[in-house]
Amino acid sequence: MNTRYITYGDSYAASKAACDLLAVGVIAIYGPTDPNSADAVQAHCRAAGVPHIQATWRPPPLRDLEIPSPPGINLYPEAVALSEAVAVFIKDNDWNTYTLLYDDDEGLIRLQEILKYADPNDNWLVRRLKSGKDNRQLLKSLKVARHTRVILDCPSDRILEYLRQAHDVKFFEDYMSYVLMSLDAHTLDLQELRYGLSNVTCLRIFDHADSRTTAYHADWKARATSDIKIPRMTHEITVEAALASDAANLLTNSVETVPKDFKIEPESIECKSDAKWESGNIFTEHILTNPITGITGNILLDNSTGERKNFNVEIMELSNSGFNSIAKWNADTGFDYVRTATDVSDLLAEKWQNKTFRVASRIGAPYLVERVPKEGEVLTGNDRYEGYSKDLVNEILKETLHLNYEIIIVPDNGYGAYNKETKKWDGLIGYLIDRKADLAICDLTITYERRSAVDFTTPFMTLGISILYMKPTPPEPELFSFLKPFSVDVWIYMAAAFLLVSLLLHILARLAPNDWENPHPCDKSPEELENIWHIKNSCWLTVGSIMTQGSDILPKGYSTRWVCGMWWFFALIMCSSYTANLAAFLTNAAMDDSIKSAEDLAMQTKIKFGTVGGGSTYFFFKRSNVSTYQRMWTAMESARPPVFVKNNDEGVERVFKGKRQYAFLMESTAIEYQLERGCDFVQVGGLLDSKGYGIAMPFFSSYRTAVDNAVLKLAESGKLVELKNRWWKLPENATKKCVQQEVAEEGTSAAELGVDNVGGVFVVLGIGCGMAAGMGALEFLWHVKDVAIEQKMSQMDAFWAELSFALSFWETEKPVEHSRPSSSASGDMASRASSVLRSAVDLFNMDVFKKDSR
Repeated sequence: MNTRYITYGDSYAASKAACDLLAVGVIAIYGPTDPNSADAVQAHCRAAGVPHIQATWRPPPLRDLEIPSPPGINLYPEAVALSEAVAVFIKDNDWNTYTLLYDDDEGLIRLQEILKYADPNDNWLVRRLKSGKDNRQLLKSLKVARHTRVILDCPSDRILEYLRQAHDVKFFEDYMSYVLMSLDAHTLDLQELRYGLSNVTCLRIFDHADSRTTAYHADWKARATSDIKIPRMTHEITVEAALASDAANLLTNSVETVPKDFKIEPESIECKSDAKWESGNIFTEHILTNPITGITGNILLDNSTGERKNFNVEIMELSNSGFNSIAKWNADTGFDYVRTATDVSDLLAEKWQNKTFRVASRIGAPYLVERVPKEGEVLTGNDRYEGYSKDLVNEILKETLHLNYEIIIVPDNGYGAYNKETKKWDGLIGYLIDRKADLAICDLTITYERRSAVDFTTPFMTLGISILYMKPTPPEPELFSFLKPFSVDVWIYMAAAFLLVSLLLHILARLAPNDWENPHPCDKSPEELENIWHIKNSCWLTVGSIMTQGSDILPKGYSTRWVCGMWWFFALIMCSSYTANLAAFLTNAAMDDSIKSAEDLAMQTKIKFGTVGGGSTYFFFKRSNVSTYQRMWTAMESARPPVFVKNNDEGVERVFKGKRQYAFLMESTAIEYQLERGCDFVQVGGLLDSKGYGIAMPFFSSYRTAVDNAVLKLAESGKLVELKNRWWKLPENATKKCVQQEVAEEGTSAAELGVDNVGGVFVVLGIGCGMAAGMGALEFLWHVKDVAIEQKMSQMDAFWAELSFALSFWETEKPVEHSRPSSSASGDMASRASSVLRSAVDLFNMDVFKKDSR
């Protein structure tokens, strides 16, 4: 082996060295690594027909440029394939916004190859660094523009310089990700930057733990201690050294595997002559078709271009212990990620051990409140606060991930809203964007607008918008509330009906002969009859009927029974109506007689309603396409005075002071908390939407997956439910605990029944009573006819005699009527016969006297 050392970049010296080697006689020339010098050497080798082997990055050949045959041999990975590996890696990691930095023309060419594989929707920026100069101003401007993902292409000896400058301007910190294009980046000693929080990734094309690599490394160290003069190495094998070893092995193997009839005899060739090595082309073709396995893996060459193909790329990531392999790539199989989720969590946990997470939040019960110190107690740090948010973040960071944290309260206590004038976010979202906090946790709703500014975990609580309203003031107890089922008119009509029916029954009973009964049932021939239907018994029957108790006396006449039947029908309907309506009055408190749902709010103007200004509920109504919600938004926006409030506490207070003239639209979880403690409040209607609370963090946070997994783990274990019950539910023995009642559904409220509701019953009763009166009249006239015939009187006399007796209400007994004597009787007997109708006693004495005279 004949070696020549030249100055890097001196193409003239490289040409002279190549001519010297060709003059001595060689079968192949390897090197140099400088592209310009390599082109000069390759030209001499091609002219002399001697194989030229190199191991340096070369730009892809132009499409229209014809490649000479045989081509030069290059063991360095093909430029296009190497760029594809980087492009696929950033796409797999969801990089859609990134910055490309380079410091020489070759770097720009490599970055252009990467951009060929980029998605058209990607947002990228290309900037050139000045080698050996101060680039802090450029890096600082990138930080201000919030560029967090960087692809850096430069020689390995300048990487540390650029990273130091980035660290000085805080462009090398948390949320930053760097991809180093140099294949020797993994050999650098980044001890001073190892404990930074930036994610640093690089590529290498061979495994340092491979047996061939370790053997070569040991042999190299042994040679380094000998007298042989070799270049000084770093603690790792560089790509240049590995490829040089592979080139030597390729040449040695090619010599050993040539056909037996082919003899390799080097010839001395002058550069200025036209002579060529006769075996050169054949030997070059043999090298191209002779695959071997070297330090950098299997070496396969393209016969037409001489470029290396089918190589492996290993993706390395910097951690506290140095660079670790995370994935492998091959042009045929693509990426194979070798790390498990546990490995990722362990490495990230190791990386974050020296980090104290800044957790931004806001004051608001029950999520976070300031603790009241006990006597003599001094509260510091996180102990100053308590609430659901603190317990949740403690479970995630401290108990699950074993990380430190501190709670920061945003000055304006706001959730975060975008200001179109300043084009900035405030509140919690602004803190995350400005990197003043690592996490934001509270009742922060995941919305489309916020999701476009920051990242969110899986929701730890689901909810919806509902209406908080005041309960109606319970009515004062009334002594005669049992009269409520009927209106006053109905009660008056019922009393009148009772008196009229009782009187009618009394009259009809006196007119009806069947209601005159034998007072002594054992006496078959009574001298007088009795009528029990005086006014007292008539009233007793009617009142007993309407009280559904009945009576031990019942009428027997057709008319009286008919009027009783009508009255019983009337009593049935009225009693049933009264019972049903009274039950509704007693069991239904009519909690809300004004609004039952959002539709009721939208359709009225008396009750004002509002939301937290600039919050998720505010934007829900503002952007909704539902007609009801649009109407509600118009009403809220045009209301004077304004109906929007600064926070939930102010909204709750306004509902309380509004005396049922203001309703507050807020999240159902907050309403649930208020209902547990405020006995004067009630939730109206169901949920208007469905959404969730999530933990917010800046984009590209390396701990996003770990925090998200911790939330899922807490949800599966039931810890989230336990935390919510701890801060929402009051203890059973709490003095302020309220028992909430369900709001009556629409259509179930009771109202007093008026005449219009029960007037038909009165009509039926009136018709029935009229029919009874008619039947009583017919029955009376028929009886008068019988009396006139029996007593041989005119019907008119009998009518007036019977009517006169019937209207003698004080008379309750009636003499039994007998047949009248013949015309031959004496005159005083005729006068006695007429007195029969006036007195039952006279009739009885007259009959005894007649028997005695006979």
